[in-house]
Amino acid sequence: MAKKLFVGGLSYDTTDATLKDAFAQAGTVESAVIIIDKMSGRSKGFGFVEMSTEEEAKKAIEMLNGKEIDGRNVTVNEARPMESRPRGGGFGRGGRGFGGERSERW
Repeated sequence: MAKKLFVGGLSYDTTDATLKDAFAQAGTVESAVIIIDKMSGRSKGFGFVEMSTEEEAKKAIEMLNGKEIDGRNVTVNEARPMESRPRGGGFGRGGRGFGGERSERW
């Protein structure tokens, strides 16, 4: 069963391919994805790698946690399930934009 790993502290220049190549030293990489900011189109400095087995995932953590990839020391650990977050409809408080409560004049 595949095991997902979180990789933090990545250089903004690191690509999916670079990440996959680095983790391939530990075993079979099912997927390697750098998380990209929607607004800027730049890397957010972290990503996820999915190793094919639990053993390969543990080996990847041992081999790469604290090691350098593209000039930056990275953090590698087991990915946690994504927590649900409240979905706001806008900026700030409760999705009401910058103005707070909505005026009846609008």
